[in-house]
Amino acid sequence: MDSLDAATLARIQFAFTVSFHILFPAFTIGLASYLAVLEGLWLTTKRAIYLELFEFWGKIFAVTFGMGVVSGIVLSYQFGTNWARFSDATGPVLGPLLGYEVLTAFFLEAGFIGIMLFGRKKVGPRLHFLATLLVAIGTLISAFWILSANSWMQTPVAFEIVNGQYRPLDWWAVIFNPSFPYRLVHMVLAAYLTTAFVVGATGAYHLLRRPGDESARIMLSMSMWMAAIVTPIQIIAGDLHGLNTLEYQPAKIAAMEGHFVPDDGPVPLLLFGLPDNEAATVRYAFGIPYLGSLILTHSLSGDFPSLSEFPREQWPDSRSLFWSFRLMVALGMLMLAIGVTSLWLRLKGRLYDTRWFLKVCLMAGPIGFPAILFGWYTTEHGRQPWLVYGEIRTADGISAVSTSAVLTTLIMFVVVYCLVFSVGAIYMIRMMAKGPGRLRDDPRGPQRSARPLSAAASLDATE
Repeated sequence: MDSLDAATLARIQFAFTVSFHILFPAFTIGLASYLAVLEGLWLTTKRAIYLELFEFWGKIFAVTFGMGVVSGIVLSYQFGTNWARFSDATGPVLGPLLGYEVLTAFFLEAGFIGIMLFGRKKVGPRLHFLATLLVAIGTLISAFWILSANSWMQTPVAFEIVNGQYRPLDWWAVIFNPSFPYRLVHMVLAAYLTTAFVVGATGAYHLLRRPGDESARIMLSMSMWMAAIVTPIQIIAGDLHGLNTLEYQPAKIAAMEGHFVPDDGPVPLLLFGLPDNEAATVRYAFGIPYLGSLILTHSLSGDFPSLSEFPREQWPDSRSLFWSFRLMVALGMLMLAIGVTSLWLRLKGRLYDTRWFLKVCLMAGPIGFPAILFGWYTTEHGRQPWLVYGEIRTADGISAVSTSAVLTTLIMFVVVYCLVFSVGAIYMIRMMAKGPGRLRDDPRGPQRSARPLSAAASLDATE
């Protein structure tokens, strides 16, 4: 317990709260775009089934959006309470970037979400579709600014230090810093895949119960197209992101690969092992020769820096990065396998009635969420011991706060978050389990609740 000082506890607290928060915006990014597609299909085809699906997922979007807003507010306070020195030093750069996110993205989403959720009978269908599009665009703009700020912390450029503060010299260079394009594409695609597998699991669940359910067929079909097409693109984006990281954060790559000392020849890709930072080795290592060099340098004989080439006090913790990275990749490969299998079954005309595949899709529903967390953990923990890579060490950014104060608030966050957001997650799962078909069976047709959180009650009324 001696190692749990204020800085360590503050890191744990921020990691815990942001782990909850990141899941909701990721889901809303994908779900907002899915809602725009559904409403666009309804306007184009005039098929009521698309409007029904829009109404169904719109309720779930409302709940997710609300939980995302609530969980995100806490993070801004932590910058002041736990990380005041970091906030003071980087405020001239990060403050405007986060402010732009509020002024553009959040105001856009907040301004049109009411029309999207409750305004169908108040405005025309095309204007309502425009509101849905603007909400979807707002979620993407939000990702743009947040990832720009985070990427600058990873690859800081275009600044000068005046009186201990980082002042921007070129805003275009700050915003479009070297790692930003790769992180933005990688995160947005991850959000789309996360949403696709949730939608696919919902469709699979209802097909297992009612094989002829048309809305379930549409959900499964659209989600599997997304998995089959976007997962390979995500793998390519991840490869490019890795090459960029190797260029600007080579110590992170070395820790991820367990590359402690230079190899005499090509670097293998370690599939399994137990990294030991103290001994600077990977115990019980099992790898594929040449593959590490091929992936990271695109050459069978290529090499890249090892951890031994950096001061030991600047080493990230390879023990955790090694496995968080591999778990993220493993989940990505599983997504790819599901997507490819769906194409094969679609060609054979068996996509909707192959029960073992439907069960796989059902179990894979939440697969995107841990993949996002493992990817985020790899990115952020791999930056250690820096808050701003190569500039501000984590230990130098902490506020003058006591260990007991941080520990007390951490315990409170754990209790409240686990209670509130577990209830919220169960609530959404219940809504998904009801399915749009339950609304279709209601002689009143799809009903719009007066309040987003009354959606489950309105569905229960059909029983």
